[in-house]
This record gives sequence, C-alpha cells and structure tokens, in this order.
Amino acid sequence: MRVRIGIDVGGTFTDAVILDSETYELVGQVKVPTTHSAPEGVAKGIVEALHRVLEEHQIDSQEVEFIAHGTTQATNALLEGDVVKVGVLSIGRGMEGRKVRLDTQIDPIELAPGRFLLSVQRYVEDPQAVPQALGELRQEGAEVIVAATSFSVDDPGQEEAIMEQAVQAGLPAVGTHEISKLYGLKTRTKTAVINASILPKMVEAASMTEQSVKDSGIAVPLMVMRCDGGVMNIQEVMRRPILTMLSGPAAGVAGALMYEKISYGLFLEVGGTSTDISAVVNGRVMVDYAEVGGHKTYVNSLDVRTVAIAGGSMVRIGDGKIKDVGPRSAHIAGFPYAVFSHSSKLTDLRLITVRPRLEDAADYVAVENERGERFAITVACAANLLGYVPEGDYARGNQDSARLALEALGKALGCSAEQAAEKILELASAKCVPFVQQLLKDYAMDKGQTVLVGGGGGAATVVPHLAKALGMKCRIAKNAQVISPIGVALALVRDVVERTVPNPTQEDILRIREEAERLVVKAGANPETVDVHVEIDAQRNLVRAIATGATELRTKERGMQLPREELMRRAAEAMGVPKETLTWKGGTELLEVFAGEQEVRRLFGLARRRRKPIAVLDREGVIRLQLPHGLVRETTAAQVRQDLQTVLERHSQYGDGGIEMPKPFLLTAGRVIDLTGLVSPEQVASLAEAELQRLPGAERVLILLGSR
Repeated sequence: MRVRIGIDVGGTFTDAVILDSETYELVGQVKVPTTHSAPEGVAKGIVEALHRVLEEHQIDSQEVEFIAHGTTQATNALLEGDVVKVGVLSIGRGMEGRKVRLDTQIDPIELAPGRFLLSVQRYVEDPQAVPQALGELRQEGAEVIVAATSFSVDDPGQEEAIMEQAVQAGLPAVGTHEISKLYGLKTRTKTAVINASILPKMVEAASMTEQSVKDSGIAVPLMVMRCDGGVMNIQEVMRRPILTMLSGPAAGVAGALMYEKISYGLFLEVGGTSTDISAVVNGRVMVDYAEVGGHKTYVNSLDVRTVAIAGGSMVRIGDGKIKDVGPRSAHIAGFPYAVFSHSSKLTDLRLITVRPRLEDAADYVAVENERGERFAITVACAANLLGYVPEGDYARGNQDSARLALEALGKALGCSAEQAAEKILELASAKCVPFVQQLLKDYAMDKGQTVLVGGGGGAATVVPHLAKALGMKCRIAKNAQVISPIGVALALVRDVVERTVPNPTQEDILRIREEAERLVVKAGANPETVDVHVEIDAQRNLVRAIATGATELRTKERGMQLPREELMRRAAEAMGVPKETLTWKGGTELLEVFAGEQEVRRLFGLARRRRKPIAVLDREGVIRLQLPHGLVRETTAAQVRQDLQTVLERHSQYGDGGIEMPKPFLLTAGRVIDLTGLVSPEQVASLAEAELQRLPGAERVLILLGSR
C-alpha cells in the first residue's frame, strides 16, 4: 500500500492522518497536544505526531508517497511579536534614489499590544559601500537583511548582489523580488521585512522537522502548507516563510477541494470557538492579499471570514431571555459541555451565570449540580437536542444530557427545552448569515446552486441549521473532524506570479504563464501534472498566473464509473431542477456535461426569465464545474482557437465601459481548463491554443460559456 501523510497544527491539538494513495480512504489518525511552549515550538508536536502515526498504524517509511504539514509557527510569531530586528539595505541614485530611500523606510509595525516589528535602514548610492552598510546594520541589532531596489522585479541583479554579500557576512538575506513580482516598492519592501522577521525561527523549525522526516526513513521530500491552499517544499519555506502564515484555514479548504471535490460552494470549518467561512468558485479557492498588523502585503492568502460562533459557544441571558451566543466558548471557560457529560452527573441542576474571563460580562450561563460541578450550555447542546447532529458524527453527544441542561435553562426563562434550543441556534445562525451573504455577493455566486459544506469537529452543530435559515443546500464533509490534515495530505503544489503590465500582449501573458509553471516545478511539482490559471485585472494593470501541480504523476482513475442515468440524477440534484428537464450536452473521455432549464423571477416577481444551468461531472459522479447559466459548443484541438474566438465575440457585449465577456472554459479528456480571468476574446483564444498545443488536432474539445 502507498500512503499519504498530512499533519495539521491546531490551537489545542496537532492531528496527523494517513490516507491510501489510490482510494484516498482514511487509514488512520492520531492526535497529540500542540507544543506551543516547547523550545522547538510547534515543530516538536509535528514530529511526535509523525512518529506516532507511523508506529500505531504500522506504516513502513518506504510506503510513504507524500508527506506535508501545516504550521502555525509564522502566525504565532507574528501574533505574539516574536520576531527579530530586520536591516533594510537599498541602492539608488539621483531623483529615483531619493524615492527608493523613502519607500524603503518602514515604520514600526505593531504585531501585538506593546510588541513591534522593528527595522533599521541603510541607503547607499555606490555598491562598493554595501559591506560597510551591512556592518552598521549588524551593529544596530539587525539579524537578517532585506535587499531592496526599485525595479528588481525586472532585473534582480543588484538585490542578489546585496544578498550574496550579506550571506558571506553571516547574515541571512532576502530580496523584495523573491516575495512579489509586483511594482510598488513600499509594499514590496514591507512584505519582505515581515517575511525576514520570522526567517531565522522558521528556518530552524523547518530544518528540525525536515531532518526528523529523513531520520524516520521517509524518502520523499517534506512539503509545507501555504496560506493559499497549496504546498511548497522546505527550500521555499526557508526563502519565503511568510507564505505559511494563516495556513490553518487553508488546510481545511484544501480538504474541501481535493477530498470533498467542491466545485461551487462555501466551506465552513467549525471548531469549538469559531467558524472559518471561505468560497470555492469553479473549483478554485478565492484569495485576497493578507494583512499583518493592519498593513496590506503582497501575499496571496485564503479569503476567509471568521465568525465567533462554533460548537462550544456559550449562551448569554439578560432581561429574562436568551440574548446572545458567544463569543466565549466552553473551552475558554474551562467547563465541560453538558451534552458530552453523562446524564447521571446532571442532577438537581440550577442555572448560574459566570464570567469565562475576568474581562467578560457575567451573563454567560452554565448549570451546576448538587456537588458544585459546572457544565456549559452550548450550541452543540442545542443542535443535539433538536436532532441536527446524526448518529456517528464527531459532535454527537448525549441527547438526555442536553435535555436536562436545556430544561434547566428553559425553566429559568419560562420556555421549553426545545424552544430554548431553537433560540440558541437561531442566534448562532444569525451571526453567520451576514458573512455568507457577503461572500455570495463578493464572488457573484448563485445562491440556488451554492452548497454549504461543513468541516471541522463542530460542523453538524452549526451548518444544517444555518442552511435551513438561508434556504440553501448543505452537507457535512466525510471525516469532517480531520478535514484539515486530510487537506494537507492531498494538497497540490502551488505558486503564483503577479506582474504589473499595462495592456498585456499575448506574449506577455504566455511569458508570465511559463514563469509560474517553472516556479511550481521548482517547488516540487511533477511537470506533467501542472495546470496554470491566468487572471488579468485591467483596472490595476495586473496579470496573475496561478500554477498548481501534484508531486507525483497521477494516472489511475479512482472509484467506480457510474452510468449516465445516475450522473444525470446527481447533476439535477446539484442544480436544483427536475431530472426530466435535463439534457445531455456531450462529453469527453472522462467528463459528461448536462444542461437544465429554470424559470427565474426578476425583481419583485414582476418579470421572469429562463435560465440554463450547466453541470460537468466526471465518470465517478464528482461535480467538476457548475454554471448558473451557459451554453456548450463542441470543437477540436486544431479548431479551438478560431471557434472559441468566434463564439466569444458573438456572445460578448460591447459598450463604453469596455467588453463584457461570458466566462469561458474548455473540457478535454479529464481536464477542466478555466479561462475566465482574461479580458478579450483574442487573449482567451491565444491561451487556449497554448493549453492544448500538445493534443492531437482531432482531439474532441468542449467549449463552455457561463454567464449570470
């Protein structure tokens, strides 16, 4: 058996899982305490989890095909202000040099109350002055160097020369060009300073973890989770540790993408204290630039919205009614959940109010038995009582215990246990609703086709009631309680290239695409598995190429191939339309396309329009692409450029504000090629031709165009 290992570091526990590489079935899992206070930091817990999971499940090190871990080391260092002083060395001359000098002066960045990231600067006009400047920066306490020049994204030579001299002088060094290819020296330098401030600590932890993996006999390279849902090798971590920041939520989304195969939905990872909500559109996770200490960086990170509601959120009362739920949880208060306690302990209960922390209001409620033992009333209690948590779920507790606690609450407030439970879940859902609605709006997602997917141990306590409140579809991920380490185990290698290019030509786009492909291969991806998605932001003159690939070549199809009748049933369910209205629109070797028909009411129900939703499924029944409205055309690899340009021009709208194109996709064999980030039919056609250039001319290709 060949296996994949994923390790995820949480606030309380570090989880490790083993997956069968062929079936992706969960072989085993272990949980160890997260080692925040150890001299080695969380790396110690990662090592312990690795050794335990290998020993307990009798896995030979030679059977490991892939191993990766997520880490909170960078996040913790920044949140706690545990960083080193950074020296910034910049070079310039004349008028341009004066701007360089100003742009590379970075003010102190407050990371935590009273804890600042400090940097010191030296500016020189003569490269011969670099050694002296490095010595002065060291004397001022700099432990790592950032090399900064104005146009290093085009020519990094000067920055590389500074870095080389810094390393020779015994100082670790990074260049601004290594962190981002965007213009904007001020933000690029600030991002590089943040990266450099955690570099020594991260290099030490990464080296220790990598050595432990080698000592265990595992031959494959160790990969580390990035904050955008991909992984990178240790060499990249030692160069750009900032990319591991906020990788915790990203691990869960990677699980949603690779394990649950979400193509169009919102993923809610529910723990004990908070819920992270993120969007997946057309099989891609949505990202945004991360902020540190209130400062925008050039780091692409998962766009996650965090709400202080989860399975352990405690109930608050006032004026004789339930007035709120959270933000404090049973974990913070140090109380056991009533629902996870034996009913024999919940006798002669009386309702009490408590302060989870000294600074909190004394309006959180718990129940106390005749022996003075206290138990928290939580969202999990309410969800279990009302039947939202099914048998076998990780959050399933004792319904009798939940009833006893909620009866004590209801008695004090003059309502039934069920009424109290419904009010708790109503308040919890109400806190999540604005976040869901905002994500739907921000990414123009169709509510009727969007599915809420719950992950994390507390998923069933929050997601089903929220879906009911919003009138949306939902499901709980398989093995939801370990979806994050599963996501780590299945994550693809990823890298991003962003460049500022006004009016990019086809040659510009292809060059940046090829650069991203080279980088992701350098980071550990097998060249034959690489996919590249290109986006153009015309307003900001930005071209972004996102490359992903696997560490090994995956050729084996998993699972049983389903008959078309069953695929049609699944497509109808996903689109929310009767199966009888669906038509088969064609397919490739491994993909099938179905279109439905819906009547949609316009504003105030005064008018109606007909819409044709589309679903693309693979032969195993996994939805690979979902469009609220669109059309399908068949062509060949040889003809794709001409046909794609023709159909785009026919269905695009031209006006004073420019061109508004439908969203184009290509299907070939088992691939779904996303071309939606481009801004003209010519660019789309050119990139499509590049994507398919290795295929035989007669290879069948399907063109899909999506619109609102």
